[in-house]
Amino acid sequence: MRRSILTAATVVRSKNSGPYELTLDILFKDRARFELFRRRGVVTRRRIAALYRRPAADILKIVYFEPSNALKITMRRPIPSGDAGETDIYGAQQHAPLLGLTY
Repeated sequence: MRRSILTAATVVRSKNSGPYELTLDILFKDRARFELFRRRGVVTRRRIAALYRRPAADILKIVYFEPSNALKITMRRPIPSGDAGETDIYGAQQHAPLLGLTY
């Protein structure tokens, strides 16, 4: 049975990483869950691209950060922060598709 990211993470959030990029953070409940995701390769460019309906080339980095049991994903913003048509200037409401991540 597949489990929701929310069973593994205490924090799932998004934020600006400059006007042209967005950073997604997953902070895991403990080292065991962090290592499970890393070992299994749960998070990939292709998988994040599918969740966000973006080309895989728009997923710029996936970094496992051991000191805080965190995973950081950096992706191109579809519309620059503050540009016409952009709806979330701070990038703080862009984490919702990550909630569909299962493992």
